[in-house]
Amino acid sequence: MDPIKPLKIDIISDPVCPWCAIGFYRLRQALNRVKGTLAVKISWHPFELNPTMAPQGENLRKHLAKKYGTTLEQSIRARKMLAELGKEVGFEFNYFDEMKMLNTHDCHRLLFWAKDSGLQTRLAEAMFEEFFSNRGDFSYERLLRLVAKLGLNSDEAKDILTRRAYSREVTEQQTKWRNMGIQAVPAVIFNNEKLFTGAQDVDTYQNVLEDYINQER
Repeated sequence: MDPIKPLKIDIISDPVCPWCAIGFYRLRQALNRVKGTLAVKISWHPFELNPTMAPQGENLRKHLAKKYGTTLEQSIRARKMLAELGKEVGFEFNYFDEMKMLNTHDCHRLLFWAKDSGLQTRLAEAMFEEFFSNRGDFSYERLLRLVAKLGLNSDEAKDILTRRAYSREVTEQQTKWRNMGIQAVPAVIFNNEKLFTGAQDVDTYQNVLEDYINQER
């Protein structure tokens, strides 16, 4: 039996990015197709789409119209398309008229904190679900509920949120990725050598994984 090979995957992402959710769940499908052949370690890294967003957020449609010139008709079509793409990978997009674009700095601070817990990926998934599926927000109360549900230390998380811990680290990481030329997310890096920007299809991710499986040590 061939030995299981290690593979490091870095995901640069934002919890309010629909293509980040789609890209991750496509990657997970690809990983399931090659299950048992790779010892995969996934690490999540910050990329705030709207770092200056006010704490109360902004209506999503108004935000997209202001930022990209998106019309109502384009928004309706995009939401329908994303919902269909989500179904293909088992993820629910539950858009609604009052949905807001949110500031995600606190999310990234908690993801940074959770990086050595073994639950960072589950926390990232929970944030996608909170925003896109459950019509939630990223208030301290909601974030602490997600943390507790995963079995992470909610008292420690509360302390991190209230004293603004890891804010500098999150900002520094984002600067590093931007200086490396990453200007859009999702961005996925395999073993520090192969970079894919944008949500690739499942077959593309699978081909990359199989390349590593077939590499000689």
